[in-house]
Amino acid sequence: MSILLHNVIWFCMIVNAISIIMLLYRAIKGPSNPDRAVAIDTIGINLISMTGLVAIQLNTTMLNDVILLIGILTFIATVAIAKFLEKGVIIDRSRD
Repeated sequence: MSILLHNVIWFCMIVNAISIIMLLYRAIKGPSNPDRAVAIDTIGINLISMTGLVAIQLNTTMLNDVILLIGILTFIATVAIAKFLEKGVIIDRSRD
């Protein structure tokens, strides 16, 4: 791997790590619940990008399954949070 690609990958990892730290602050101290939901969703997207960068760094395709798993879990979490914000519950027990 070229030294330029190695340096760019590390720079992107550092920027992603800083972004995740700032998003964690937003998820904890967010002014409203929708802001927290967006922060959690964006943390998931940043985790996907970090995993992709690690896969490029290691020159492997073994982490593609991990990337897909993080994406699916992030989607499910986003839907659950949106439903909770809209209705107040995640699972409806009524059979109407």
